[in-house]
Order: sequence, then C-alpha cells, then structure tokens
Amino acid sequence: MNRRRQDQFLDVVDREEATRLFQSALELKPLGSETIDLIEAVGRTLAVDVASGVDVTAFDRSNVDGFAVLAADTNGATEETPVRVRLNKDSLTPGAARNQPVTIGRATQIATGSVVPRGANAIVMVEDTDVDDGDLVITRSVAAGANITYAGTDIALGETVLRKGEQLTSREIGMLAAIGRASIDVFRKPRVAVISTGNEIVPPGENLPAGCVYDSNQAILSVAINEAGGQAVPLGVVRDDEQQLRTAITKAADCDLVVLSGGTSKGDGDLCYRIVSEFNNPGILAHGVALKPGKPVCLAVEDGRPIVVLPGFPTSAVFTFHEFVAPVIRAFAGIRQPDRATMSARLAQRVNSVRGRTEYLLVHLIRHVDGGRVAYPMGKGSGSVTTFSKADGFIAIDQNTEIVEADFDVSVTLLSESLRPADLVFVGSHCLGVDLLMGEMHAAGFTTKVLHVGSLAGVQAAKRGDCDIAGCHLLDEATNTYNKAWLNDDVTLVRGYVREQGFVFRPNDERFDSSKPLNKNINAALAEPDCVMVNRNRGSGTRVLADQLLKDRRPPGYAMETRSHNAVCAAISQARADWGVAIRTVAEEYQLGFVPVRDEEYDFMIPNSRLKTKAVAFFQSLLADASIRARLHDSGFRQR
Repeated sequence: MNRRRQDQFLDVVDREEATRLFQSALELKPLGSETIDLIEAVGRTLAVDVASGVDVTAFDRSNVDGFAVLAADTNGATEETPVRVRLNKDSLTPGAARNQPVTIGRATQIATGSVVPRGANAIVMVEDTDVDDGDLVITRSVAAGANITYAGTDIALGETVLRKGEQLTSREIGMLAAIGRASIDVFRKPRVAVISTGNEIVPPGENLPAGCVYDSNQAILSVAINEAGGQAVPLGVVRDDEQQLRTAITKAADCDLVVLSGGTSKGDGDLCYRIVSEFNNPGILAHGVALKPGKPVCLAVEDGRPIVVLPGFPTSAVFTFHEFVAPVIRAFAGIRQPDRATMSARLAQRVNSVRGRTEYLLVHLIRHVDGGRVAYPMGKGSGSVTTFSKADGFIAIDQNTEIVEADFDVSVTLLSESLRPADLVFVGSHCLGVDLLMGEMHAAGFTTKVLHVGSLAGVQAAKRGDCDIAGCHLLDEATNTYNKAWLNDDVTLVRGYVREQGFVFRPNDERFDSSKPLNKNINAALAEPDCVMVNRNRGSGTRVLADQLLKDRRPPGYAMETRSHNAVCAAISQARADWGVAIRTVAEEYQLGFVPVRDEEYDFMIPNSRLKTKAVAFFQSLLADASIRARLHDSGFRQR
C-alpha cells in the first residue's frame, strides 16, 4: 500500500457518527445462554425468568427458643398472675418431624428454626416461662402468630423471584440457593481476542531492549474486557509483519470480537488497518474519529463480528475501548449499559483544546475548603500508563471549543460509581522524600492523592485552598532564600528537609569531571554547540536555579522542559541530552556524575484552614519523628 493510499485512508468522522456506523452493522443482543453452577454465576446476567418451585420458608417456623402454645391459653398471664399448662414430652429441634400435637392446656418445647407442631399458633419465649413439676408456667401472654414465620412468607411457590437480564450478585445467588437452585441459565460471555502489535512492544517479564516498551495494553484491555462482562483471550504480542498479523487474527476465529492495539495511524510501520481492510461484509466502517485521545481508532465488522484496532498509546487505547468496544461487549453479554455519574467542579487551570475534535480531559477531583470540588487536569498525555488508573473522571470539551478558562464550572463524568475523597491531598514538586512520607501515611490508614505540578503551582493551590499540603523549593532571587517570599496570611510554612541540587552528566563524558569546580563544568557545557541541556519546567525551583547558573545564556536543549528530576536524569542517561540540574538522590539512582551546586530547602506550605485536620497533623508528626528523620537522611534528605 503506497503513501498516497494511506493518506486517503484516514477519513475522520465525529464520535456520534462513528458509533452509529459501527453499531448499525451489529446485532446488539446476547449471543446465547449457558447453564453454570450457582457459585460461578456472580456477575453474570440471567438468561431466563426464575420462578420458585418451593415456599420459602417451606414450613411454619419458630423464630425463638421457647414453647409452642395456643395463644388463648396465655390470656391474662403476668409475672404476678402466671398461667400454667401441661408440657408434652416432645422437645422439637430444627429438622425434626412434627410429633405430638399441641392441644388446649398443653405446650411443647421448641428450638429456633424448628417446625411449629400441629395445633400451636404462637411461641412463648423461654425467658417468659418457668418449668415446675411438668407444668409450664407462663408469665407473659402472646397473641396468635407471635414468634412464628409462616410457610411462603418470604417467597411463595410459583412466585417469580428474578427476571431475565438481571445481573447476579451475592444477594441474588443467596435467593436462588434458598429456592433450591444448584445451577442457573445465564447469557454466555462473549470471547474477545486481545492482540498487541508493534516491533517496539515487549511482553512483561522479558528483557527490555533500548527503544522498546513493555506491553501494558494486553493486561489493561484484558481486565477491562472481563470487567465489561466478556472473556478476554490474550493472544500475545505480534510484530509489525503482515503475515504474522494475519496468522494472529486467524487464531481468533472462535472469538466473538477481536481487539488489536497499535497500528491504527498512517505511518509506514502501521499494518493493522491494512489487514483489517481485507475484511468485508461490511468491512471498515470508521478509521479516524474526531476524538482526543483516540483519533486513529479503526472500527470494522465482518459478518457480524467486530474487529477493532485501538491506538497503541495506553490512555488512548483505554478511552476508545470504553467508548466503542465496552458497550458492544455488554450488549453481547446481556448486561445493561451503566449510567455514568457526574459531578460539578471548578477547573483549576486553563486548558487549551484543538478545534474540530471532542476532547476527553482526564482530571483529579479535589475537595476545596468550602466543600466544593476542584478538577485538576492530568497533563501526562495519551502515552501515559498511569493517567487513566489515577484519574477520578473526565470532562468532555466540545469540538468547537478552543479554550476553557481556569475557575470555569465543568461537569466531570466519574470513572467510578463511588468517589471517596482522599484524606490528604498533596500538590507541588515531585520528591522521593514525599513518596516516603506518603507511604507512612498509607501504612497508618490514611488515603492520599499526590499531584506533581511543580512548586509554583503547588503554592498557588495551597493559597486557593485546593490542597492540604504543597511541596515547594522556590528560590527567591532577590533575597536568595527559599519559599518564604511566597507566604501570605492564608498559609503556614512547615519546614521540611534539605536536598542537594547539582550539575548532572554521564560519567563517561570526558567534557565533565566531578573533581573540577562547578564553573569549569558549566563553561565546558557551554563551549560546545553540540552539548545539549535538558531543562526543568518553568515555575519549578530547579528551573530558577538553572537560570541563575546560565544567566542570559541559552544553550542547545534549553527549551526542552521536563517535569521531574527523573526525567532530567533519564534524558542524560539515554544520551538524549548531555547535562542538566537535578538532585543528588535521583542522579545516584541513574548512576550519573554529580557536581554540587547548592543545598535547597524543600518545605511544605499548608493552608491555615487545614492545619488542624487529622491527616495534616499526622503528616507534621511524621516530620518530627526521629525514626522518619533518620530514614529521610539515609535517603539523602538532610534535616535543617
């Protein structure tokens, strides 16, 4: 297939049209039924109405330990004027057959759950009686029917207890067991083949060559298929080879759906759509949807069987799966489509969108001090494997909208039916010391949410009351001090620890030397035009420090902004850059050379309104704990 045909092939349609075209080529109904053991039926969908073949309970049953009597024999009984009746010799226990009847002036001892004997119409509790020389002494009267559950009270013979299409939980399973069902007819699960594609994709557990990534889509999609009511059939990783792809799809011949990930766009190496284009009746229905993330999704049907090629990036793959594939799986499994819960929130940051595509923007939801919700965009992109798993929900930005301003009220579609706010929300600069502290919070039973947005954004969030704690290391150039210049009356600065910032490079790079002064290494970096820097994001304390070192100089790579020390060190370690500024603890993890620049103060800014909360108070106690301080010190974070 030549380049011209590829360019013509991707014909973008909007989301609603793609859904209509795809679903109109399918019979969205259950694929059939099967009979399975009752204990295996949880989560499955009933294929038939279920009527009871028995009464529940099946007999008149005593609800208490006591004595079966005629209610009229207890009339007027009190502690002061007890009533006496003769005791039968029987003593009834659960499962025992009825024996001697209860007649006027007589009673029978009975245990909870036992069959009420013939003639009795009430049960006197044992604590309201005494036994004296073969007589039962009754000290409290009872009405007819007291302490008895009559046959069929719960479920009547012939009563329909469950309807076709109901999803079975432990409650319904218990009901079916109560009417004697050992097996049940349910809609069968659609079998869904899952194939990951790409020369760069490596199965987890194998060695990871340079330039390759582990296959997370196979696991993510397989579990999502099972959650939607299907049965995932993982078929592994297939390289970008037409024959291998054809063979893999052939192996999926006994599956009801085929889901591939990767190979959906117009690049020369993307082959999935070429293979799918060979199917017909009707074949490809949409290739390219005006959707972000997920534009290059390919939707096809062959003889009633869906064949879907999802984008390779994890977030795009998961979003398009839930948008287009999950509803089909549920329909094939006879499961009702869920109603998505929504919540109103205030957008924390301005968002730019692309006109012409509906954009789904994943967000964190944070509880504001006033009780409202704040939506923080998750800016990790469609290639992130954590974005979807850590998000609380998403907002849909209309295809005709280019900008959504900060503080705008948005509707957030929740990814889970229940949303439990975290006990502690941390916003600010990334630090491994914070990871240690959050681990201790979790061990103590607190739930936490951590957003790495940089020091300045963290401080701004603390001042707005959008978080419990902000981590910051902002250097004020005027006073050459950290963090204090950003205080106001709404927040309190809590001292944290000291981190060592430094000039970082590959140890085998002969241009640099850890034994030489800092200025010698900086000059060496600036002397050669092919010596590339990796920078930090604007608003971070490290960026301010780097700008101080450079003054007005702008070396190659200065515009390459990363959001963490790890990203700086990874770029240098992989030779995508040659030098940068990062903290010693991370540089050592990547086995990089390090020349100290200065100690920086990593502190915590806390809204005054949150200082006395249980979670924040515990966090402060961790900072004061000698054992925690020792662990921080051992990790390279010194106390001041």
